[in-house]
Amino acid sequence: MPKKKQKLELTWIGKDEQPQLEPRILIEDPSKSYGDSNAENMLIHGDNLLALKALEQEFTGKVQCIYVDPPFNTGQAFQHYEDGVAHSLWLTLMESRIEFLFRLLSPTGTLWVHLDDNEVHYMKVLMDQTLGRSRFISSIVWRAADSSNNDAKQFSLDHNTILVYAKSSDWESFLLPRQDKDNLHYSNPDDDPRGPWFQGNLSSPNPRENLRFDVSSPQGYVIHPPSNGWRWSRERMNSMISTGEIAFSSDGTRVMKKTYLANQKGLSPSSLWSDIEDTGHNRQAKYELKKLFPDTPTAELFKTPKPERLIYKILQIATKEGDIVLDSFLGSGTTAAVAHKLGRRWIGAELGNAYSEACIPRLRKVCDGTDQGGVSKLIEWVGGGGFKCYELAPSLLKSDTHGNWVISDEYNADMLAAAMAKHEAFNYSPDAEIYWKQGKSSDKDFIFTTTSFVQVAFLDRLHEEMQEDEHLLICCKKFSAPCARRYSNIEIRKIPKMLLGKCEFGRDDYSLNIVNVPTEEDAPAFVPQGPPAAPTAKPKPKRKKGGRPGLSQPDLFGEGTAE
Repeated sequence: MPKKKQKLELTWIGKDEQPQLEPRILIEDPSKSYGDSNAENMLIHGDNLLALKALEQEFTGKVQCIYVDPPFNTGQAFQHYEDGVAHSLWLTLMESRIEFLFRLLSPTGTLWVHLDDNEVHYMKVLMDQTLGRSRFISSIVWRAADSSNNDAKQFSLDHNTILVYAKSSDWESFLLPRQDKDNLHYSNPDDDPRGPWFQGNLSSPNPRENLRFDVSSPQGYVIHPPSNGWRWSRERMNSMISTGEIAFSSDGTRVMKKTYLANQKGLSPSSLWSDIEDTGHNRQAKYELKKLFPDTPTAELFKTPKPERLIYKILQIATKEGDIVLDSFLGSGTTAAVAHKLGRRWIGAELGNAYSEACIPRLRKVCDGTDQGGVSKLIEWVGGGGFKCYELAPSLLKSDTHGNWVISDEYNADMLAAAMAKHEAFNYSPDAEIYWKQGKSSDKDFIFTTTSFVQVAFLDRLHEEMQEDEHLLICCKKFSAPCARRYSNIEIRKIPKMLLGKCEFGRDDYSLNIVNVPTEEDAPAFVPQGPPAAPTAKPKPKRKKGGRPGLSQPDLFGEGTAE
């Protein structure tokens, strides 16, 4: 009997039970959106897995940096998360999300997953298995506590781990800016006109016989090579001596490599983040949140925020201005707040009460410039920009009293057309002049959705308007039998039959409506309120700005419809 082929893998109960997600459309709620009416930033309320599925069509391959801080599965009962999920369930929940997140990454993008010791090692194996071990970049050890717990019976757990994976194994980080403390070992004892320098390493890292040669100083001394040989060839050494990069001691008995401060462009990031002045700590994060919401009792604030300096460093390493940053476990909104201040576009998803109690009011303060905590003063943030708030649409189909799937009565014609385009992988982009061109998958392939009964005469009129090389998919509730194969370039299918078996319906219910609203090109520019002046007397409470009435179909990041 042949032996069963074995492989190295992580397995758990329910591993293969992945949901078939319904691709939902997103519905803007302008009463919650804020600031610049043409803002590209997105705040999504709803289950983050459904939110990722909703983003998949538009943003696959476009997100530059994803940071997620999922529940740590510590067994503690947090108010905002159902933390303490069984290990198997936790892994199942994370596997599907990791797959979606990685799909959204750009070719040069990175995924940062923040955890503690409870699950980080399982997550490392899961991500190696799911994404490929070659895509693992590093484990960042972040000092999360500003002081140790002397009451700990075993170890004071003072750190978290951030796993970093890249879409490409040859990803390169941006260099971090140098600070004064990074330059303390530079000096200029010989008044070199090129400025401060320090003595660099001359020795080859590995034994190289061809790099073992003597060097003569101007005073006539012969200087023998290090045991491994020099770092450079004879020709390169002579060139560096002529330019002064390699110099001799005043007595001519030693040779030195000068590494000049002026030539240093930045610092490669370390995997050890232990400087709390640089990357903050948990207590600081809670202080930042309390400063933003001084009237909220501490017990009611989001329990596990992260400091802005931590996110600031991640975005310095992984992004540049204008890049898209995503956090699908947005929590108190730290990632979005820092990305906004740094001029990155951002997408955040949050299901719990933190969406309305923390994220929205916090990000409004960021836009106004009244949030002067976190990294605001460091980068001289004065406000600006805006964001749009979205809800996930309700499930397209619902079960009627007889157990049959029918179109939800919460869908109007525009919602239905947009949803069907998404289900069939068409980009929803209604033509301003030709009504049946509601969406397209190419320049010649279109989709049209209607709730009317489709008959031959109607089909004939459509065919007369179409070009010979155009193809049309019609989605309708009913059609007459002769329509089925009347034209080779018109395919007609019934709703909901055409959707059954493709995904799970009816799991969630959101009840906003949808209308089309064009981009407000002539809208007045949003003027940020700016940082508050130092008060001379007790300041009066600031009046919150109101939102705009009505709801609109999102124009995601204003990039138009991909073709």
